Amino acid sequence: MTQKILGLLGGMSWESTVHYYSHINRYVRAARGGLHSAPLLLHSVEFDTIATLQRQGDWAAAAQLLGQAGKGLAAAGAGALVICTNTMHKVADEVAAMAGIPLLHITDPTIAALQAAGIARVGLIGTRFTMEDDFYRARLQAAGLQVYVPAVEDRAEVHRVIFDELCQGQVLADSRQRYLAIIEALWADGAQAVILGCTEIAMLIGPADTRLPLFDTAQLHAEAAAAWLMQA
Repeated sequence: MTQKILGLLGGMSWESTVHYYSHINRYVRAARGGLHSAPLLLHSVEFDTIATLQRQGDWAAAAQLLGQAGKGLAAAGAGALVICTNTMHKVADEVAAMAGIPLLHITDPTIAALQAAGIARVGLIGTRFTMEDDFYRARLQAAGLQVYVPAVEDRAEVHRVIFDELCQGQVLADSRQRYLAIIEALWADGAQAVILGCTEIAMLIGPADTRLPLFDTAQLHAEAAAAWLMQA
């Protein structure tokens, strides 16, 4: 039987890509035991280039860059792709089309976990692109979820902390408290749980920090990726 290989599009930021690599390998080892690990191919992009294109709104160029990277992973033997970031799922369809192999979308395992937990109303925090654009919220809403996002000034703060701190490896107690206050406001609005809709946010807050259930998209995505690898 031919071994499955998974392609990872990472580096956005590499701080969270590290967690993808470790999570996927841990899931495979836990399931298979012994010295088993995950057969992975990683293309880690230059994040400053991607972040500049995001700020400029040049999503077509960003899609081209990731699509070419995905195509290279497919040529190297990857049977499916994982984009190791929430925000760049804005161009997920274009990337998958260019690569020519399936893409495991980050919202799918998140939606499945929310539905399994009986959650109908969920808060969403992430980059401003993820919170404000339709590409992410629309998939959640199509699954029947009611989505709450923070107020405008809170969205700006969530976004700032991601790029100015977490993506640069800084985990600050003051920022943790601001995030927790924003989560409390989402709870007051009616959210039953919160999606950590940026793969770095779990560096800052975890389940022990808040009364609301947290759904860590990076961990859920990594688990789904490992499951794909282990399917016959």
